[in-house]
Amino acid sequence: MSKALAQAMYEEMERDPNIVVLGEEVGAQGGTYGVTAGLFEKFGKDRVRDTPISEGVIVGAAVGAAMNGLRPVAEIMGINFAFLAMDQIVNHAAKIHSMFGGQFKCPLVVRTTSGGGKQLAATHSQTPDVIFAHFPGLKVVAPSTPAEAKALLKASIRSDDPVFFIEHSTMYSERGEVSDDPNFLLPIGKSDIKRKGKDVTIVTYSKMVSVSLKAAAELEKEGIEVEIIDLRSLRPLDLDPVFESFKKTNRAVIVEEGWKTFGIGSEVATRIYEECFDYLDAPIERVAQKEVPLPYSAELERAAIPQVKDVIAAVKKVL
Repeated sequence: MSKALAQAMYEEMERDPNIVVLGEEVGAQGGTYGVTAGLFEKFGKDRVRDTPISEGVIVGAAVGAAMNGLRPVAEIMGINFAFLAMDQIVNHAAKIHSMFGGQFKCPLVVRTTSGGGKQLAATHSQTPDVIFAHFPGLKVVAPSTPAEAKALLKASIRSDDPVFFIEHSTMYSERGEVSDDPNFLLPIGKSDIKRKGKDVTIVTYSKMVSVSLKAAAELEKEGIEVEIIDLRSLRPLDLDPVFESFKKTNRAVIVEEGWKTFGIGSEVATRIYEECFDYLDAPIERVAQKEVPLPYSAELERAAIPQVKDVIAAVKKVL
């Protein structure tokens, strides 16, 4: 996945000289996770800029650049640090188009990592994706495969709207086939059916897609066929495939890595109840992280983050 993301930026920077990359260690160092490796050598210091350790400066400069005709890709080392740029992200980038009556665009991508599983403890392992999805004017994208990571990042860079692009911190080594077509893009705001099934609908995204697919493989051995919908983006939120699936299965489990309270599962479950109540055969189940700051201990961290067995238990409960 790391190479797919790097390839997306490389191809887009070759295509459009207005695309610039900025962030901490994105230049000669190649980025914390190696995603920007090679860009500095190819495109030089004017288009690949190392910044101070100041998230407000990174996003603030990117917003100004976007308003003045560039297409910045700003890297925030982790989503936990994006809180230090909340004003620039949600009060500036997300609102400029509306505040100026369409006179300004803000074609900006903020790339960052989210999620636990790397023993980085409570302040570096959060999954607060839903916070950023709360704000109209900001698109929020979270891919689950290398192919989708490349295609969605390219679409994000070409978008005239600001995009908050979330990469899971444990998925950079995920392998998969990727299109070599430089113009292959996926539309932002379109969910995807990752697995067909007739008994239960699982709604999920990002890292939890692979967890849910593993659970589905185990459940299949018992004759339970699970359908899995990958949201792919949290804003715009495409729930039409979810509704269609639920009308067939009449049961749903929502799997997210973030906390259950005020989480993505709350929104999806409510929308299913609103749109598909007459098809409901069992209460909707939600699988989420335990309601604690994520522990440093590897064993406790695993216990807090949703695992395959948790998804299996939830599916059996709704059945």
